[in-house]
Amino acid sequence: MLRRQAALLRTDPLPLIVLTPKSLLRHPAVYSPPRELAEGRFQAVIDDLDADPAAVRRVVLCSGKVYVDLAGSPRRAGHAQTAIVRVEQLYPFPADDIRRVLERYGGLAEVRWVQEEPQNMGAWEYVRPELGCVLGSRWPLRYIGRDRTASTAEGSHAWHAANQERLIERAYADSVE
Repeated sequence: MLRRQAALLRTDPLPLIVLTPKSLLRHPAVYSPPRELAEGRFQAVIDDLDADPAAVRRVVLCSGKVYVDLAGSPRRAGHAQTAIVRVEQLYPFPADDIRRVLERYGGLAEVRWVQEEPQNMGAWEYVRPELGCVLGSRWPLRYIGRDRTASTAEGSHAWHAANQERLIERAYADSVE
């Protein structure tokens, strides 16, 4: 991301905006080793390398910190039918990359967008029509996240933690209302 931004400074000098909580700055699940920085490339979509494509029936798409919560949850161990795919770039929307990832899963039955923000905040309102174009009528799209609200936060850490646990539980649930 930083290399791409530096290269764009000559032709399209726009600011780089990265939104991340401080808890992720040094989290082992989200950093890249120096070799990857030197030889790798930015990936707009990161597939679940631990998922068995033959077993996957559900793809969970997410962006940001909620990935760490989903991947680190003890619930993941019992859900081989769920792949967690990170959408690292929202704009321009990586429709072709997402389509390629989804087509790897021959038994795919549904796609879920998971976010920890309320439904009227975060990426959902933007990605819903974009994902609709990618998915068409092939797979249903379900939203997993907090209900619409006027407030950006619950106001209590304990309440937030309880709601976050319910969100993760719903992401892995076999059926979602």
